[in-house]
Amino acid sequence: MSTPSPALVRVRLDLAYDGTDYKGWATQPGLPTVQGALEAGLAMIIRRPVRTVVAGRTDAGVHARGQVVHFDLTEAEWTAVTRNREALDPAPTLVRRLSGALSREQGALVIHQASLAPEGFDARFSALWRSYRYAISDSAEARDPLNRRFTYWHKTSLDVELMNAEARTVLGLHDFLTFCKPRDGATTIRELQDFGFSRDAHTGLITAHLQADAFCHNMVRALVAATVQVGEGRQPVGWVAGRLEAMVRDAQTRLAPPHALVLEHVEYPDPGTDPDALAARAAGTRARRVRQ
Repeated sequence: MSTPSPALVRVRLDLAYDGTDYKGWATQPGLPTVQGALEAGLAMIIRRPVRTVVAGRTDAGVHARGQVVHFDLTEAEWTAVTRNREALDPAPTLVRRLSGALSREQGALVIHQASLAPEGFDARFSALWRSYRYAISDSAEARDPLNRRFTYWHKTSLDVELMNAEARTVLGLHDFLTFCKPRDGATTIRELQDFGFSRDAHTGLITAHLQADAFCHNMVRALVAATVQVGEGRQPVGWVAGRLEAMVRDAQTRLAPPHALVLEHVEYPDPGTDPDALAARAAGTRARRVRQ
């Protein structure tokens, strides 16, 4: 007679990181990655390998202010986080202990919150949308060397109104193959819900804001790079929409530098309004992510 598997609890972590010195989110043997550092810290505390699932994988050099992950523990492992001190809550104790384990990252990776996830929660598939921002400086006089690690210094001036007009042409549900690096078996169809640029009246800094149900690999950087080419006059008005319609990834698909990109926020359904919303969203997202 087989022994039943122990009951599992799902833990949600909210975290932020400076991606400058990491080779992206995903674990790569012999290379520093955010996932590698996080899972090494968890293994020190849980005393076994712990595999994390992330809301959105980021490329090398990309940052996150509002990243979300989940992982599963047995009930005994969750309780043992407090080292059997019954007066302690495992959630804040995990934040404290994991922050200590990650001190070697010298502040580049910060854990903001831990919690038991609601029923049906999946950090990746339950998400309603993700938002990113991208910072550009197009004026040498206004550049701040203290922000150079997080800002794209563009050599020529940009027309923000023109870029906003281009950005509006690709809003909605489309196949973003032109602006994505496809993954085997996955679709490049996404709903781009918000895409626009604003210039700070004081600093002159241009910030791009993008929101979508999900972003495929390289999508944000490719969209920003294409729109910038119109904003600098290198490409004609309507070029971005034409590239989208062409559905071809070629030498004209360029990527904006990664260091100016930040994952800002991941939004999920409210389980207090609908207890089944998280699981339903995850099931629906999984079905849509398979290329037909």
